[in-house]
Amino acid sequence: MISIGTCSWTEKTLIQSGEFYSGEVKTAEGRLRYYADQFDTVEVDATYYAIPDRKNTSLWAERTPEDFIFHIKAYGAFTGHGIDPKTLPKDMHALLPEKDKSAKYVYTKEPSLLGLMAERFRDSLTPLIQAKKLGVLVFQFPPWFQYRKTNFDSILKCRELMQGLPIAVEFRHGSWLTPDVQQSVFQFLEDSGLTYIAADEPQYGSLATVPFIPRTTSDTAYFRFHGRNKETWLKKGVETALRYSYLYSDQELREFVPPLHSAGKKAKITYAMFNNCHGGFAMRNALRLKELTGQKTQ
Repeated sequence: MISIGTCSWTEKTLIQSGEFYSGEVKTAEGRLRYYADQFDTVEVDATYYAIPDRKNTSLWAERTPEDFIFHIKAYGAFTGHGIDPKTLPKDMHALLPEKDKSAKYVYTKEPSLLGLMAERFRDSLTPLIQAKKLGVLVFQFPPWFQYRKTNFDSILKCRELMQGLPIAVEFRHGSWLTPDVQQSVFQFLEDSGLTYIAADEPQYGSLATVPFIPRTTSDTAYFRFHGRNKETWLKKGVETALRYSYLYSDQELREFVPPLHSAGKKAKITYAMFNNCHGGFAMRNALRLKELTGQKTQ
């Protein structure tokens, strides 16, 4: 089974474009219900920036069909990214060192604080778990997280923080997928019960980006399509939507179909998620891929 969706349903430029949602669809509830009429899965990117409110995850579960699946991007602190301290709940913010409380971004490695964040994060997902609508937690590691054996332990610590919830791992540095180490990386993920995310992104002939290597390391196959905008991908200070401003051609989409079908030989389900979220690009590509894989579109 191939399940196709996008990595946002409320991205700013998507709503501004007026391309996907009809004119009368203007509320948060309306957009999610409309999206769920077109797709059966979505990835939530907002959870990378802040731990979600349980009230919101309850509404997500209530407003979607019984078989709808949410994938949740892991909170940035878990993957070593900087987080905005203002987004932390008050009790966690109080635990920060004084110098970090007013900082723009903070990086935390304090085990007790990470443990508290993880507990709150897991709890916030309870409505999705109870409704059987939670897919995988997307752990997207930063570009400076390079291949070394000690970083295997860092990944296992993430697994420990999530206490059995399904984890999918995406690398952003090419050192993890060089020919001499990729097999050991895939074996590690498989042995650890972790899903490998096959990412498609611009290529520069260097380790600055990861190559597209379709592999399956669990009973779930997961693909993330970021687009191939070489002009903006590594450019500093670029607005997020512009970094992902790329519309896949029909020929490019057709090239993804054989790997998706092949993944299904090992995985029980294959997810194909479009993260080229600029205007209506992700929606257009996702709907077209549904057609190319023989699925009905409304």
